[in-house]
Amino acid sequence: MNLSQLQLQGRTPSLPVMVEGVAGSGIQLQSLLRVLPGQRYVGKALWAEQAVLAKILVGNNAERHYQRELEGARLLAAQGLLTPKLLEYGSQPGQGGWLLFEFLEGAASLADAWRELPPQSVLSEAQSALLGEALAVIALMHSRGLWQDDLHLDNLMRHAGQLYLVDGGGVCAQAPSTPLSRDKVIANLAVFFAQLPASVDAQLEELLVSYLLVNAEHALPLEALQKEINKVRRWRLSDFLKKVGRDCSLFSVQRGASVLRIFKRDEQAQLEPLLARADEAIDAGKALKLGGSSTVAEVQLGERRLVVKRYNIKDLVHWLKRCWRPSRAWHSWCEGNRLAFLGIATPQPLAMLELRSFWLRRRAYLITEHVAGEDIICRFKPYAASDSQTMPAESELEALDELFAALKRERISHGDLKGTNLLWQDNRWALIDLDAMQQHASERSFAPAFARDRARFLRNWPTSSGLYQLLDQRLPKSGVAGEG
Repeated sequence: MNLSQLQLQGRTPSLPVMVEGVAGSGIQLQSLLRVLPGQRYVGKALWAEQAVLAKILVGNNAERHYQRELEGARLLAAQGLLTPKLLEYGSQPGQGGWLLFEFLEGAASLADAWRELPPQSVLSEAQSALLGEALAVIALMHSRGLWQDDLHLDNLMRHAGQLYLVDGGGVCAQAPSTPLSRDKVIANLAVFFAQLPASVDAQLEELLVSYLLVNAEHALPLEALQKEINKVRRWRLSDFLKKVGRDCSLFSVQRGASVLRIFKRDEQAQLEPLLARADEAIDAGKALKLGGSSTVAEVQLGERRLVVKRYNIKDLVHWLKRCWRPSRAWHSWCEGNRLAFLGIATPQPLAMLELRSFWLRRRAYLITEHVAGEDIICRFKPYAASDSQTMPAESELEALDELFAALKRERISHGDLKGTNLLWQDNRWALIDLDAMQQHASERSFAPAFARDRARFLRNWPTSSGLYQLLDQRLPKSGVAGEG
């Protein structure tokens, strides 16, 4: 097929495919690493009997994207930065363009390496070393007058013990060969740090040492950098939440007058049959909750354990109250994705279904990962007696401190913080039952909601117990830490 035909193949073209007219005799596209349907196809290809990384740009904006990719690749190479060699490039008027790079066999992004490291409340030595390695390369790029407008760990590839900068389409130049201005440096570092867990912020000063050892052109005031990081984080969260209900690379969405159906895209093939027979799966599963307004069951799907929650309509009056509003399944879907994006532990939301009649909502369903851990009431039961002389492990108390600090930092109230809604898993407390969760726009609305959450949480234990008194002493009372 030619470039115009490739544009029509959507998200999943049949592979391998011969793309004619590219680099003379054409290339065989063998696998895909990234796809923007009808716009961009990036993957491993065979050209002139050698493996290459092919970037194929099609669609109405192909010429503009092609020129940006080409200019960015040339800028990186011209400034002596380590980047995959550009082997061949070209374009066809009205159809699109292509760039063929050397293929770094066995290369892995720093994002993959980061995900393989266990999450820590305080940066581990391995995490600090990885970020230090990244910051040294970023500093070198900045010292040469360049920056990437979407700077993140996926744009740094480790191959044969060296770090390569990739994705020329995001590379910009202020004045090549001249160090970036301080404002540009702070803005670009903010983009980088904003994509890391907020817990990293406490160690910004130590991490910046790796940057300054390579590029000490400017002093980097922490207050200004933190302010910019917070700004970028707010924008990224807002942008992400717009995607959770939109058909995109992350989510598959079907929206209409009779149904709203959403899957995490990489889960759709496995979960589509389950969602189609959700009632049967609930009936056959292990009941976790049999309430009037909702029914929750643990469901086995192959080797996986999932939770399916059905939001019931109890009667006509209940339907009249609910039919015109977004369903609780939709709300929980959004809030679960919000928490996951912010790095706050919660069962991963995988799919949701909202049944409708002429856009009016009926029953709704939510599928999440199953969290096998104990709830906090069971886990702290040995310490709840009034005469108990022992207290929970410090690691579990610290994890609780970190959860409340994160909720406070992000101005999030849970709305029903009873002990059964906090589960211990992987050395963290995970929040479940997010039907009433809310992220507040101001401290004025957040502070009383946080106070109610705190009071509800403490009511899980007798006020006379040492556990209650310890938790009351440790947990923050009100307000928002840091700048939101």
